[in-house]
Formats: sequence, structure tokens, C-alpha cells
Amino acid sequence: MRTDDAAAAFRAAVEAQDIDAALATLSPDVVFHSPAVFHEYRGAETVGGLLRLVAETFEDFTYTDELAGPDVHALIFRAHVGERELEGMDLLRIGADGLIEDFTVMIRPLSGLIALAQALGPKVETAGLKAG
Repeated sequence: MRTDDAAAAFRAAVEAQDIDAALATLSPDVVFHSPAVFHEYRGAETVGGLLRLVAETFEDFTYTDELAGPDVHALIFRAHVGERELEGMDLLRIGADGLIEDFTVMIRPLSGLIALAQALGPKVETAGLKAG
């Protein structure tokens, strides 16, 4: 897989609401950096569980822009969590194997991030997903 293929496949899968296809673009050792938690989440199983919860939580999710470099892609998005609008960025770093090895999410404004953290926190705890 070429380095830009994983980002394109991830975006297409998310837009099609095919979470399994999105997870297939992740390295088994993927590291996920949350906008709300200091410690990272590690491994495809943990990150996959987290991404499933995020997909359930976001409403009206849409990618609006994309920026790309040789081994890094930024997918800019808009979504709602309840009544809060937010903008964000999925920063995807692609490994030598062509899979996403590092995934950082940034969200603004703070009110949108807080709404997301409040909506996701109990779900993450119930699912037993641990950062660190």
C-alpha cells in the first residue's frame, strides 16, 4: 500500500460509515492521541474500540478539507455532539508498511471538545478502554 492510500482509504471508509474498513487501515501497533486525554491509546483493538464509540457519538460528521505530505495527512472535519458544533482534524502519520501508525485528533472550540469528552467519557469507561 502506498503511503497516501491508507489516508484515502480511511477517509472513504469514514465517509461511507464503514468503521471496519476504516480500522483495516490502522497498523496493529497504532498510537492514538486523544484531544481530551493526555495519555495515548495503543494498539488496533483499543483504538478500534475508541473509534467505534466516536462514530456513534458524532452527528452530521463530514470531512471538509485535506492536507497531505509524504507520510502525513490531515483530514479536516465538522460535526455535532448534541447541540454543540465542532471542527477538528485527524492527523494521520503513515508507517513504512503503508498503514496508519500514529493518529492525532484535534478539536475546537473548547465547548465542542467538552461536549465530546462528556458524551464519550462514560462510553469509554463502560467499554473498559484504557489510555497510557
